[in-house]
Amino acid sequence: MKLRFLSSANHGIVDYVAGIALIIAPFILKLGGSNPLALWISVATGIIVIIVSLATKYQYGVFKLIPFDGHLILDLLAATSFMFVPVLLKLEGIEEAYFYINAVTVYLVVAVTATDSLSVN
Repeated sequence: MKLRFLSSANHGIVDYVAGIALIIAPFILKLGGSNPLALWISVATGIIVIIVSLATKYQYGVFKLIPFDGHLILDLLAATSFMFVPVLLKLEGIEEAYFYINAVTVYLVVAVTATDSLSVN
């Protein structure tokens, strides 16, 4: 089995779904109990994910300004930032788990994304 099986097109779909989920999920999960910033960091990240996706040179990008490999680097930076959020904000319970699960998910998505055809012109 090939480790990198997620095409850039499918990665784009995942990006938009993730952006919307990052905006909606904190309200559904009622994040913000241990620190109100937990909710707003997720919402802001969701908005940024959508903006970066719109600006990426891939099938679902609109403005095609960011090379796909640059997009993947931004994904890794976001995941790494999410690993620090629970510590920096002293989050507990579901809020702590929420950020760690999102971070691991992004790391996995990047790890399985095919990079042989990095971008679309």
